[in-house]
Amino acid sequence: MEGDRDRGFVQSKGGPNILSGRCRAGGAIPRRVLPTLALSAGLALVPAARDAVAMSDLRFEVPGASEELRADIEASSLLATAEREGQTDPLDVTSAAQAEYGRLIGLFYEEGYYAPRISIRIDGREAADISSLDPPRVIDEVAVTVELGPRFRFGRTEITPLAPGTALPEDFAPGGIARSTLVRDATGAAVDGWRQQGHALADTAEQDVTADHAARELDVRVHIAPGPRLRFGQVQPSGNERTRSERIVEIAGVNTGEVFDPDDVQRAESRLRRTGTFASAALRPAEEANEDGSIDMDVLVEEAPPRRIGVGAEIDSTSGVRLTGFWLHRNLLGGAERLRLEAAIEGIAARVGGLGFSLDARYTRPATLDSDTDLELGLRAVRVDERDYGADSAEAEVSFLRRYSERLTGHAGLSFRFERARYGAGRSLRGNFGTVALPVGLTWDDRDRPLDATSGYYLLAEAMPYAGFDQADHGLRLEMDGRAYTDLGTEGRFVLAGRAQIGAIWGSALSATPRDFLFYSGGGGTVRGLPFQSLGVRQGGVNSGGRGFAALSGELRARVSERFGLAVFADAGYVSAGTFDGASDWHAGAGAGVRYNTPIGPMRLDIAAPLRRNARAAGSGIQIYLGIGQAF
Repeated sequence: MEGDRDRGFVQSKGGPNILSGRCRAGGAIPRRVLPTLALSAGLALVPAARDAVAMSDLRFEVPGASEELRADIEASSLLATAEREGQTDPLDVTSAAQAEYGRLIGLFYEEGYYAPRISIRIDGREAADISSLDPPRVIDEVAVTVELGPRFRFGRTEITPLAPGTALPEDFAPGGIARSTLVRDATGAAVDGWRQQGHALADTAEQDVTADHAARELDVRVHIAPGPRLRFGQVQPSGNERTRSERIVEIAGVNTGEVFDPDDVQRAESRLRRTGTFASAALRPAEEANEDGSIDMDVLVEEAPPRRIGVGAEIDSTSGVRLTGFWLHRNLLGGAERLRLEAAIEGIAARVGGLGFSLDARYTRPATLDSDTDLELGLRAVRVDERDYGADSAEAEVSFLRRYSERLTGHAGLSFRFERARYGAGRSLRGNFGTVALPVGLTWDDRDRPLDATSGYYLLAEAMPYAGFDQADHGLRLEMDGRAYTDLGTEGRFVLAGRAQIGAIWGSALSATPRDFLFYSGGGGTVRGLPFQSLGVRQGGVNSGGRGFAALSGELRARVSERFGLAVFADAGYVSAGTFDGASDWHAGAGAGVRYNTPIGPMRLDIAAPLRRNARAAGSGIQIYLGIGQAF
């Protein structure tokens, strides 16, 4: 910059400055810029002349900058953003140019440059010298020129006192590149260290940040005021209109009397958000401690709209179209209780089987036994018309869902189910299968994005012992589903995904097991390229599912643009009449697909063909699958 703008960074004492993302630069931004920006905002409604055009040419000249810094400059530039968005109003372009000085200086401080010279010229005139009362009618060229100056390194780095065990960023040390972000990170780590020890009111008391231009060094001295060690006091909700305050306290689960812990605060916020009742939830310590050594917690919540509806569709070239819809109330009784009513119809235009439907009502009450355990009640009615059987069933269940950590959850419950089935040749056989079951399971999920994972693992394991009555035997059903995702070193551009499924039934004979408990393979959830449920077993002249099941899937996903992706995959499945013994068969398929990213997850179109057909899938050809979310 010119004149008083080229003196660079001089000194910053006593205020937030670097720690809040700003450094006071003596004359680094023209004195006229701030009033100009304010005036520009006030004149934003003044219409420009119809023939006004702006910025046919935008150039950045930053000699000596790395390619990474050049990319950061253009990515954060207000002028580059205006160009990408097609802004042509000269007043808008002039305002963006005048605000660009501050934007760039903040970026350069983050990279350790504290004496940059910045010139932003609009058709040869410095942007800071242009009055917003008289902006250009036509703008042809905008040139941004930067002389970076020297890169500063840390001289003195002192933050005191530090709580025991506090680790500051490794690069925040004498000789390291003096990035402003490191100063903020180091100060934040020092404050957080005291808060982790129970000092809820720990904060920065004093800071002295000085640039030595001759030595090209940045000296940093920060003093932390830890304050007293405190215990949790009362939890005081605010912002709630439909939710009872006592329920917010129960769900948050902050234990009054325990030593303040910021991790407990984060967990409480997560519990409140997880209910879906609140669009946002934040816990903040009160400004002052109580005389008894406790500190009250203010809980500020913003309630989400209580009702929600949704629809979905899946298409399978063999089993036809499946349509779903739901209605959800997030706060049924004023205690963050959730009621979800869902209906589905399937088998529309199916080539095998016929129409089926399901009706499901599910009530969830968070924080029932404790803040991490939810109660769930469910009723479900289902009619299916599949390749081997048709059945009507009804189920009632009560279960508890326990969250042990952000990744690990568990469930246990009691279910009563009755199924009236028709199966065998011409559906001539009838079976009434009643069960009382105790399903228990664990789920580990550390995927980065459940609907479009690029890294992490997912593992579900469930055991369901059941007592049978009428024509059903007693038995045990086990099921496991494991998934893994790895980014092939490309920041999500190429992802390798794998899935393994296994299931088994012990105790009950094949003919005395509910039809819906038995395992099949084939279709979008197991082996693509083979018709839905095309692999089962045949025993005693009756086709049915099996008591043993295994499936493997592998998929390579490639992101070709922001919106589009491609995938190639191969799947294989196995079913046996016994628990991995007796009559058995396996099949496999492979194919490719297209992904289109939407706000609710990728839309998926897969086309697959059989690699190895089983006997009942002889003659089957190309299969097509369409749905929302990745296949797994």
